[in-house]
Amino acid sequence: MASIPLLLMGCGGVGRQLLHHVISCRPLHSQQGVRLRVVGVCDSKSMVAIPDVLTSEFRDDFLLQLCEIKSNGSSFLDLTKTGLALIDCSASSETIGLLSQVINLDGCVVLANKKPLTSPLEYYDKLVSQPRRLRHESTVGAGLPVIATINRMLSSGDPINRIIGSLSGTLGYVMSEVEGGRPFSEVVTSAKKLGFTEPDPRDDLGGMDVARKALILARLLGHRIELDSIKVESLYPEKMGPANIPLDEFLANGLPLLDEAIQKRIESAASNGNVLRYVCLIEESRCEVGLQEVSKDSALGRLQGSDNVVEIYSRCYSKQPLVIQGAGAGNDTTAVGVLADILDIQDMFRHSPSAA
Repeated sequence: MASIPLLLMGCGGVGRQLLHHVISCRPLHSQQGVRLRVVGVCDSKSMVAIPDVLTSEFRDDFLLQLCEIKSNGSSFLDLTKTGLALIDCSASSETIGLLSQVINLDGCVVLANKKPLTSPLEYYDKLVSQPRRLRHESTVGAGLPVIATINRMLSSGDPINRIIGSLSGTLGYVMSEVEGGRPFSEVVTSAKKLGFTEPDPRDDLGGMDVARKALILARLLGHRIELDSIKVESLYPEKMGPANIPLDEFLANGLPLLDEAIQKRIESAASNGNVLRYVCLIEESRCEVGLQEVSKDSALGRLQGSDNVVEIYSRCYSKQPLVIQGAGAGNDTTAVGVLADILDIQDMFRHSPSAA
């Protein structure tokens, strides 16, 4: 039998009629040895598609539902009423409106994208209004169970009073290597060559990625704060920023100028029996990101390489913190975290009809 996958662009009058014809002609096409497999339908604003276009297709009753939605002048977003999980693995700040609509229409949202959760509180509140329909473990620590642990502690009546963590694999690697005696500029350059940094290392050294993670955790603890209220220490001065000097000049001439100041701070920490780490710190009304001295005997102080480490202090963990440590970055570990979140909402779909 000939199996022909179809992607329909446009679901107006002609497109809807075409889908009706495809469905009504199934018996005829079967006699002719042809199977028309509709694997995707899109209009000017949105698209629904089958993940596996080689072997799968939409069921006919789902195609009829598509036609009804469009004939009523509605959006494909109304499909969320039948149980849609929207997975946002982008790095865009423009998805917040779509995500909120999915939540409002009783769909589910799984995020690896941090930016929607660090949007202004007006939009954040809408997104988290139905917590059962939202999962975002991979926004902090990739596949590490940081958010799940915090939620379990809070819901069990164990108030958290302090979180301190190294939440950048890049900066964790840089600081542990510098501690070993290598110049800051040499370590950053090596990290870039190894692919540990963003193409422009200033995206890591500026601290905004850590600040977004800190804001997500702070809001979980009930802090009603915005991103611009977090104190963020950049490891390079503004005059060396992307708007002022090109990347090549920063790497060749800017970075070496930072070595002396970093080395002095490392030596100062060592004189106090501590080590220097780039961390987020959340306690009471305080939420800040930057270099901090930590005990060399603590989990953060023993950190080597690109692992993430989070220390959580609460009523039950007042003297010795609860520690979460492991790989906190990378496509594989992040994808594992997203998949775990998807599986975590499976009960929301037990009684919903499948689209395919």
